[in-house]
Amino acid sequence: MAESQNIEWKRSWHDKYLEWVCGFANAQGGTIFVGKDDDGSIHGLSDSKKLLETIPQKIRSLLGLSVDVSLHTTDQGDYIEIVVPPQSVPVSYRGHYYYRSGSTKSELTGAGLNEFLLKKSGRTWDASIEERATLDDIDQASIQRFLKDAEQTGRLPDAHDLEPVDLLKKLRLAQGNQLTCAAMVLFGKDPAQFYPGISVRIGRFGSSDTDLQFQEVVEGNLIHCLREALSQILGKFTIKPIRFEGIQRIEEPQYPIDALREILLNAMVHRRYQSGVHVQIRVYVERIIFWNDGPLPEELSVEKLLGFHSSYPRNPLIADACFKAGYIDSWGRGIEKVTEACRAAGLPKPHFEESQSGMQVTLFAKARPESGPESRPESKSESKHAESGLGSDTKKSRSEGAGPEWGPEWGPESIAARIIYALQDGPLSKSEIGDALGHQSISRKLNERVRELLGRKIIELTIPEKPTSRLQKYRLTEKGRKMMKDEG
Repeated sequence: MAESQNIEWKRSWHDKYLEWVCGFANAQGGTIFVGKDDDGSIHGLSDSKKLLETIPQKIRSLLGLSVDVSLHTTDQGDYIEIVVPPQSVPVSYRGHYYYRSGSTKSELTGAGLNEFLLKKSGRTWDASIEERATLDDIDQASIQRFLKDAEQTGRLPDAHDLEPVDLLKKLRLAQGNQLTCAAMVLFGKDPAQFYPGISVRIGRFGSSDTDLQFQEVVEGNLIHCLREALSQILGKFTIKPIRFEGIQRIEEPQYPIDALREILLNAMVHRRYQSGVHVQIRVYVERIIFWNDGPLPEELSVEKLLGFHSSYPRNPLIADACFKAGYIDSWGRGIEKVTEACRAAGLPKPHFEESQSGMQVTLFAKARPESGPESRPESKSESKHAESGLGSDTKKSRSEGAGPEWGPEWGPESIAARIIYALQDGPLSKSEIGDALGHQSISRKLNERVRELLGRKIIELTIPEKPTSRLQKYRLTEKGRKMMKDEG
């Protein structure tokens, strides 16, 4: 789908706008308006006819592109429209490659540039030949584990008696005696020898991101890491709340195993391996956060990801092998399965976002008495204090130490306090705040509390110059962060 960008063309700034043209050409194409602002207001051009000649000349000579340039005359002034078609080959400007994603133009470098160039040539990283690897680098136990899993699914018939090299060829993971990168990721004895950062790192954190209590590093191929990381999360990093049915003691996982497994698989299957950045899992008292390097493919956005969508695997050979083993399906239903598993377990809706050039998923636990003030049982006197905005005696003394910022209707379980807690991990949109609070929609009360927090300068807009921007998010101010510190 074509994007558009309104710009004012100035001779001294033409480098910047040629970068935009380059970015559109390398993405899905787009339209640039010269002489308009972002609101669509026409400023007019004093030299529009001259620009009508020079703009296509510059684009053709510096980028090698032929674009459609049109002059529009209105009562408010002239403006120029530049339609940039997508290109099937990479386009660079002065040796640099730019890419347009959503409303952002970025320069492609490192692993991102390598992935882009491979995709433009019709290839993927996982299908590339790993020249340094031999069959001796393949772990036979992982092969047998895979075959056992595939046999149960019936998706890989007539493969049980195959020799390892023939199985790899059947899965398109080998060409002759040469192994692909996917073969090493899936079955390598020590894939970190070839690809640094292939590990999964799990950390348990206290009240802040700097309060690391303990950690584990899971290394090995995907077949091993999937089982070992899931075992570590369930056995060491999360709790098993206890409940009783009659005299029977029942322990259930803090998070549904199906959701943990699906997220972990997505992180390992769709990550960008060539970047050398490991998968990160951060475990807190009330939530667990998964992050893997690699943005969403250009065909998808977070909004599309949450609805009906097709599957666009970054590593199709790795994804296909995992499909045949029954680890994943090929219908793009992973997000739906995670959300449904959380709903069935009575947990808040999970949160999905693109963060730091990667994908981040957050699961939220059920409130527990020991998980903090927002879930601690109240006495009658405490309940009365909460209704007046003071909370418990402990809460009151903390608030007094930080000043009267908690204000009316700001008890420990209030919407305002929960918004502040939600924003301690980073900026969120209003709908994301609602999700974190477990709301089905953006309520009037939520809007009122957001406005109140803005007025008290406890939170602020991430795009203050455009309050109604669809990309708008909210974050804690220095005052808000101090309140959280005082509360903690």
